[in-house]
Amino acid sequence: MTVPTRQRGGFALGLIVGLLVGLAVALGVALYIAKVPSPFHDKVPHRTPEQEAAEAEKLRNWDPNAGLGGKPVPAKPAASALPAYPEAPAAQRPAPASAPAAAAPRSQRDAAAILSGEPVPPPPLRAPAATPGPARPPAGDAFVYYVQAGAFSSADDAEQQRARLALQGFGAKVHEREQSGRVVHRVRLGPYDSQAEATTQQERLKAAGIDAALVRLERN
Repeated sequence: MTVPTRQRGGFALGLIVGLLVGLAVALGVALYIAKVPSPFHDKVPHRTPEQEAAEAEKLRNWDPNAGLGGKPVPAKPAASALPAYPEAPAAQRPAPASAPAAAAPRSQRDAAAILSGEPVPPPPLRAPAATPGPARPPAGDAFVYYVQAGAFSSADDAEQQRARLALQGFGAKVHEREQSGRVVHRVRLGPYDSQAEATTQQERLKAAGIDAALVRLERN
């Protein structure tokens, strides 16, 4: 029975010693933390009321544009009423625009003439514009000219020749005439008032590979 009693006493003593050691360590840590400045504390020194008042006055008078021109910008004066200028004398007033020297011609419906009963002159009649008449042939030329591009006994052949000329840009017509007891279908271009014009057209046909003859007829 002696051994268990000693074990109990030793356990209790060790527990008490452990608690005391833990309290001592905790107290030492607390003292260390109290002496060392905490990084979470506010490091900015607090300002006095006088400093706060001076800073507020400085901010109130601060101009953001003062440093741009090198000189402080003076405050704009309050808008005041514009002074009333005395009216210019009559001699200095601008004269009204004078009437034009040359007056516009009086209208045909003049109000004064209508009230006085004067007759209103009718507007002048304008001569009609001359219309160009048909081109006349040169004086002294009593003939008209054709360029013949073929003569056929069949109307179908004549129409085919006219169609071929039309495809090449030549406007031709088919003329029918009885000759030696049979009808001849002639394909011609024209008429032309001058031989030079007909000759030019004939040369164009020959350049296109078409045989053409110059025909001259008396003018009716």
